[in-house]
Amino acid sequence: MVPYPATLDIPHELVEHVAWLLHEHRRARNTRWRKLGCFQQALLTLVHLRKNEAFSQLGAGFGISQATAWRYVDEALGVLAGWAPGLHEALTGLGEGDHVIVDGTLIPTDRIAADEPYYSMKHRKHGMNVQVIARLDGTPLWFSRATPGRTHDLTAARAHGIVQACLTRQVLVLADRAYQGAGATFRTPYYRHREQPEHYQQFNRAHARLRAPGERAFAQLKSWRLLRRARCSTRRIGTIVQAVHTLLTCSYSG
Repeated sequence: MVPYPATLDIPHELVEHVAWLLHEHRRARNTRWRKLGCFQQALLTLVHLRKNEAFSQLGAGFGISQATAWRYVDEALGVLAGWAPGLHEALTGLGEGDHVIVDGTLIPTDRIAADEPYYSMKHRKHGMNVQVIARLDGTPLWFSRATPGRTHDLTAARAHGIVQACLTRQVLVLADRAYQGAGATFRTPYYRHREQPEHYQQFNRAHARLRAPGERAFAQLKSWRLLRRARCSTRRIGTIVQAVHTLLTCSYSG
């Protein structure tokens, strides 16, 4: 392995913030000396998320072994994921009359055809299903844990408690046809709207226009290349999504 200089397209302040979280984590655990300081560990983790490089390459670039690189990144992801909001925390401040967008996406993974639970017929590929609740401008409020890609969006929304949580707070939800049958406060487009009266078509057009910014939440999530095609264990994807959400939150607050 030959190390080379490179740049990372993230703010310096974000690296410093992650380094501060790691410093507090180390101090709470009374951690002994490490080969990499908090700033370097934060940078290592962000490079891994942003560039999706193998741990052997990361280790070579930072002068540590492959195993140590994995251990440092895994620790940092756990710290970041711990700061991601829970469902009810994310909905704090929302109530009757407020609107949110709910949608699902697939995080592609390296899996073989035999891994049937992870195969999404909708996307024609293996992956993990992740749900998002976003504001009308596309700002993500909450990302769910990851479930096998075969999971239907409505099934996932019910399993994660999204339907009930929004009903309890009387928050109106804009969702696509995959959520038809959710009832409660969910609003979905009409089927076969072109065969229906004009006001049905107007509703669908207005609904699509309001829901479109929700795609911005997933675009933000997948700007971290690791989530465009995850090579890790499926059990770690949920933690990675929560960690990235913390980073996005830091970016918005910054």
